[in-house]
Amino acid sequence: MVPTAGSSPEQTFDVIVIGGGPAGYAAGLYGGRQGLRVALVEKDKVGGTCLHRGCIPAKELLETAAVYRTVQGARDYGVNVDGWTVDFSTTQTRKRRVIDQQHKGLQGLLKRCKVTTFAGTGSLQPGRVVRVEGAEGSVTDLSAPAVLLAAGSVPRTIPGFAVDGRTVLTSDEVLELERVPASAAVIGGGAIGCEFASMLADMGSKVTVLEALPSILPGVDKDVTAVVAKSFSRRGIDIRTGVSVKGHSPAGDGKSTVVRFGEDNLEVEVVVVSVGRRPYSDRLIAPGCGVEVDERGFVKVDELLQTSAEGVWAAGDLVATPGLAHVGFAEAMVVIDQLLGRAPTPIDYGKVPWCVYTHPEVAFAGYSEDAAKEAGYDVVTKKDPFVGNGRAAVLGDAEGVVKLIAERQVDGSAGRLLGVHMAGPWVTEQLGQGYLAVNWEATAEEVALLVQPHPSLSEVFGETMLALAGRGLHVG
Repeated sequence: MVPTAGSSPEQTFDVIVIGGGPAGYAAGLYGGRQGLRVALVEKDKVGGTCLHRGCIPAKELLETAAVYRTVQGARDYGVNVDGWTVDFSTTQTRKRRVIDQQHKGLQGLLKRCKVTTFAGTGSLQPGRVVRVEGAEGSVTDLSAPAVLLAAGSVPRTIPGFAVDGRTVLTSDEVLELERVPASAAVIGGGAIGCEFASMLADMGSKVTVLEALPSILPGVDKDVTAVVAKSFSRRGIDIRTGVSVKGHSPAGDGKSTVVRFGEDNLEVEVVVVSVGRRPYSDRLIAPGCGVEVDERGFVKVDELLQTSAEGVWAAGDLVATPGLAHVGFAEAMVVIDQLLGRAPTPIDYGKVPWCVYTHPEVAFAGYSEDAAKEAGYDVVTKKDPFVGNGRAAVLGDAEGVVKLIAERQVDGSAGRLLGVHMAGPWVTEQLGQGYLAVNWEATAEEVALLVQPHPSLSEVFGETMLALAGRGLHVG
């Protein structure tokens, strides 16, 4: 290709990655460690949404809420604390420090893996050429036999709620709040919406969740969702399901807004639009590249993430797979392994781990009970609460449940595990053994043989598994 005006001569690599989020930088790190010459194109900062405007900053604010809850309950432990307040500006300072530390570490890793990073907006051109438009109109053309599209996603918006960063916010703006609003309407009761609702409520906001579906947390088992809904209600979070929002208008005080939904109105200080994310495929692919994009903007790929164009792959939020950072990591490795001449195993997206960092936390892998039945399975289930667990009692946090879904065998006993769904203290850190059991298609009896440490929160999983296998001790 002839360089355009103001461009540098074309540079060649083994693989070019567009996007420096989890899928993109993971491809860079893995490919670089395996000896590939990798170019990584990123228009903002490596780390992407997850590090800068998603997973990490959100969990930092949720941790602030957790610390606040701990201080509120300190007297129960004989620790007398008076006059506590939330200084959200200090919270934001700490959040930025954590992000900066992680960002610097990632930059160092990429450098050690000899990944060449290009700052600018990348677009795929015909012939597997990637054009990088940098600052002040500079243009650099890169070429490689392989290109990975990993441009990520941006928050979805909805009609009637123009984002202004003051009254109407997306996840991007919520994470930059300098104070806790007195009241908030969270539109969307999925994982992100529920995390924001939980965080804001714990720090003093009057929160209402507006969800169009019949239940919050779609995809989560109904018994786990019930635990979260009960906790939210107890903490003053108003959940309205099966409602459609129609728009909003300024309130008389000039400081709040009135949200119209169904036949009702709700006056709040801020509106948080949390209705998912859309793939950032805008201007990513030039005409003539042969890469197909569906009507929602997702790049079409096969089970090994190959697009319809030879030598071009796509991964992460750009494809219609679970929008999770760890899925992006796994997809990046699937792509790089192909470039190395290996035969990777396709990802089983129905069994990937999911974590929701509300209070109580939610974690699951595999089928819910209803989904397993809809898929045609005859199932056996067992659920048990955290109430009665010694470690949960010590922590003063016994709200939660472990639910196991297994395939019913001919004799009626529980066979292969189909799903593990949990709500409760630190379940996001406990999911590991459940995830492995589901993915290895272990039986209830096989997992029940594993010995759990005492006292630990993981005993609830072990006890529930014993009960599922017909050999329960402390549980029914």
